[in-house]
Amino acid sequence: MKQAIEAYRSITASSEFRESERLRLKARHDEVQALRKARLEGVKIEREKWRSAIADKEAVIADKDAVIAKLRAQLDKAIK
Repeated sequence: MKQAIEAYRSITASSEFRESERLRLKARHDEVQALRKARLEGVKIEREKWRSAIADKEAVIADKDAVIAKLRAQLDKAIK
């Protein structure tokens, strides 16, 4: 067991091991950042789609409100 511990310590103390560990951690960090960026971009796209859908629905509602107002005006004119 002691030999295994010493072998591990000698391997992890080498500059090659430290460099490969640094590169592994950097690659992992870069991957996480890329996934985060992709997720945020997806959220942004979805928000824009919803905003567009809401704007379309609001335009339809405004048109319907204008028709209702016109019909009310005609009804009021017919009643008087």
